[in-house]
Amino acid sequence: MDNGHETTWPLRTMEAVPELMPYCFSGCDGGENLSRTHSHSGHGRHKSRSLSASAAFFRRTQSLHGPSPVTTFGPKACMLQNPKAVMHIQDPASQRLTWNNPPKSVLVIKKIRDASLLGPFKELCIFLTEIKGMIVYVEKKVLEDPAIASDESFAAIKKTFCTFQDDLDDISDCIDFIICLGGDGTLLYASSLFQESVPPVMAFHLGSLGFLTPFSFDTYQSQVTQIIEGNAAIILRSRLRVKVSRESKEKKVQNLVDKTGLIITNGESVGSHRTMQYQVLNEVVIDRGPSSYLSNVDLFLDGHQITTVQGDGVIVSTPTGSTAYAAAAGASMIHPNVPAILIAPICPHSLSFRPIVMPAGVELMIKLSPDARNTAWVSFDGRKRQEISHGDSITITTSCFPVPSICFRDPVNDWFESLAQCLHWNVRKKQHHLSSEEDDEEEF
Repeated sequence: MDNGHETTWPLRTMEAVPELMPYCFSGCDGGENLSRTHSHSGHGRHKSRSLSASAAFFRRTQSLHGPSPVTTFGPKACMLQNPKAVMHIQDPASQRLTWNNPPKSVLVIKKIRDASLLGPFKELCIFLTEIKGMIVYVEKKVLEDPAIASDESFAAIKKTFCTFQDDLDDISDCIDFIICLGGDGTLLYASSLFQESVPPVMAFHLGSLGFLTPFSFDTYQSQVTQIIEGNAAIILRSRLRVKVSRESKEKKVQNLVDKTGLIITNGESVGSHRTMQYQVLNEVVIDRGPSSYLSNVDLFLDGHQITTVQGDGVIVSTPTGSTAYAAAAGASMIHPNVPAILIAPICPHSLSFRPIVMPAGVELMIKLSPDARNTAWVSFDGRKRQEISHGDSITITTSCFPVPSICFRDPVNDWFESLAQCLHWNVRKKQHHLSSEEDDEEEF
């Protein structure tokens, strides 16, 4: 950051500060400092934490660059310092993960209601606890699976687990890194569990698509060992910070006394707002819901209205989400290292309404148009679906808390490998080579 006012998105190398180790934070929007205190008493699930400046209150400056991403991930992981960085821009292939202290705890996320994952899940947990001596965190509903609950041979290992419940327990300071077993949805779910700094995520391809899960489970022992030892390639997947502001009407009661002494109640409606905040890895989708009418929402960019979306809806996507719903809606696919926000209409009522890519530093606001015939609906990574009415607003910008996804090779090769294997990008039959005789015939 130049003077505490401009923010830059390109990856910054970390400068180790002894007083802040093992927690190192690079500056976020506006150059505000972020600090954390950590009380470590055993391995309890609840740990005290204080933030001098919460991410929810960072003030943005008008800039064509996005916020600098926080380059510490969970309690112990951070970006490996790269002295070859030029102008604070790193080659994506040189992004490396390292540890301030050896990792001791791991969160294992398993796709629920999938019997094919029971074997890999048990095998991995036994390896982590008995061979690696790790503290394993597992969501409570995973262990409630009858196939796991009734397995007596797994009971001894299960007793060593630390369990938690989503939306009830705060595990943000307890997890050193994450292992996902399943498809791309497991990585999205892991992102939703951490509204601020996200520990490094290692995702194994055990689902139906696997675009975001580069690791094969066949050689999991050597791969997990390599991650624990540190210095692995990572890709920082930017997220969207989304605020939903709702206008709610409340009754303000006034008591008036008439001449006879009777109390007359006179109630009038006053407007108030309540705000909810989300961290989104793939996309925010605003659609027309069950209504047969067109969606009609106004789109604002840094406070200025730029267009009205009339159609089935609009997608606001991260580069990671550009290969998901946005690609199905006809948008371009963007490499996750590109600092950008993608806006793609869903079946627009105008042939000239094409998807656009905006700088990561902009702030978008979406409101229901005053003359809209119906309400709209919004969802975040396919979850938390809710209705949007007149007076409500959705504010979207790039978050400074990315998801550090561990690579199998490096960010460039992994991405193109996923395009080829999962999406069959540019797959076609090749033209046959012409023989010399055919070349001579074509000359005549």
